[in-house]
Amino acid sequence: MRRILMPILMAAGLAVMAGAGTAAARDPAGVQPQPAAWGRLAAPSQGPAQAIGGYAAGCLAGGVPLAGEGTGYQIIRMSRNRYYGHPSLIAYLEDFGRKVAAAGLGTALIADMTQPRGGPMRYGHASHQSGLDADIWLRLDLPALGRKERESLHEVRYVDYARMSVTPAWSERQARMVRIAASDRRVDRIFVNPAIKKDLCARPWPDRAWLGKVRPWHGHDGHMHIRLVCPPGSSQCVPQKALPEGDGCDEDLAWWLERAVPAREIPPEKAVPPNPKLPPSCTAVFGAKGISVAQAKPAGNYDNN
Repeated sequence: MRRILMPILMAAGLAVMAGAGTAAARDPAGVQPQPAAWGRLAAPSQGPAQAIGGYAAGCLAGGVPLAGEGTGYQIIRMSRNRYYGHPSLIAYLEDFGRKVAAAGLGTALIADMTQPRGGPMRYGHASHQSGLDADIWLRLDLPALGRKERESLHEVRYVDYARMSVTPAWSERQARMVRIAASDRRVDRIFVNPAIKKDLCARPWPDRAWLGKVRPWHGHDGHMHIRLVCPPGSSQCVPQKALPEGDGCDEDLAWWLERAVPAREIPPEKAVPPNPKLPPSCTAVFGAKGISVAQAKPAGNYDNN
């Protein structure tokens, strides 16, 4: 677990351009597109959905957008154009929203998912590349908001680093939301701050099997990072190593609590995008014909202010 790549937390606007790959967007050897070029693709590629490669070195063919708002959830910062995923992620998030609503917890805020065709992001994350990752903010205190209002929201940090414990703002509602997210069989693991994991471990849950999926990681004090298993039909998807047995409330958690550090916020203009070696098929995904921008827009009323 300690060797899993960590998404670097941060935000700001993303300029979106339509079009497919060009020679200028490729590296000098013509092997694969340059990292920042993936963020300039406005729409998914045509064809069947495929999660390709690893979570931190891959791409997404046939991506699908999540509707900007649905039962129990709303997407924030849609201007980034990072609300795409494999259909399995879309279905999971829709189910998650319905469960959050049914539990009376409030409205879940969905943050970055994946770019239209996945691949490296210019800033903000090292993973989220194959259409199977999503960040969900932990705050549940907001009513339904219009999309313009959701562009300027800020995370609530729930960790006191001096004491390595959750703050008074943390409540059973957040804990129950994490439990809902982790209890789904499609989830491979969920990353949260070690202090949040400690709080979850201390609660008297009737079923503790899901706790093993909740893994401590640096930062992640205002959101949880959900990662799904490789979906059926994605033969090129690279899974992570199996999780260790148990609920994870042991010496491994103690190790993380001693070493936890806050999130590093790097301005987009200073961020260096990751440049992993992508599977060869990702070059074809990058240059493939895309669906129209109209087709790529999620369903629902976009201007709902």
